[in-house]
Amino acid sequence: MAIEHKPLYKWSLRTAIDDGDTERWRDSYKENCDCARAIERAISENYHDNVLQNGTAPILERYGFARVQWVLANTIQEKDDGRFSQENKAWAKGFSIPKDDVRWHFCVESHPGLTNLFLNQVRRAWQDLGLFDYSACTDDGEYAQKVLVLRPEALKDEFKSPENQLFFAQNGFGCAANASGRAVFGRFLIDGEAARFNRGDFMGVIKDECLPDWAIEKLHEMGISTDAPEEGPVMGGM
Repeated sequence: MAIEHKPLYKWSLRTAIDDGDTERWRDSYKENCDCARAIERAISENYHDNVLQNGTAPILERYGFARVQWVLANTIQEKDDGRFSQENKAWAKGFSIPKDDVRWHFCVESHPGLTNLFLNQVRRAWQDLGLFDYSACTDDGEYAQKVLVLRPEALKDEFKSPENQLFFAQNGFGCAANASGRAVFGRFLIDGEAARFNRGDFMGVIKDECLPDWAIEKLHEMGISTDAPEEGPVMGGM
């Protein structure tokens, strides 16, 4: 059975206080610290004969991609050490981590060179998931009757796959670009399961050229054409 990961709180302590979310902030902070210490132990246990064996699997299983990436990005941002690669420094800049005074508590204190190697292994594990990113999406603002791409963070780790990212939006105020509502109702394309998400959970509409063959078949089974606008809804930016 997959481990249920604790929610990652991404906002500052001041925001948590203002919103009455201090308990959520505290729980996430404690889990961040635990994750950093676990990474340090994994590095120590897997470094032998000048080689860092890949020890990311149990860390990712225990804490999840979102928190492990958060802790490692925080470490690079806080330390700004020359032994971190330029690629990893650029990657870390993509995380908006609040400037709380305690963020140094969940820095990984292992040797920077080994931390850099551990991060390489984590990033490789993420790439191996083969997830859709923004390059596969277009966004004309209207989502109804289109195949959308879920953000990876909207899915639990055991469901992080390109197949589970594809969602056929049917209705809901969130389907309209300028609507006040956020709800988007529809079905997962892979198995037809009905679900509700918020508009912000999606990266956009999948481009027609990125729609895999199995997804086109699923749409045809649903009686939805992907050929031309006049014959029915289309999925991307045609």
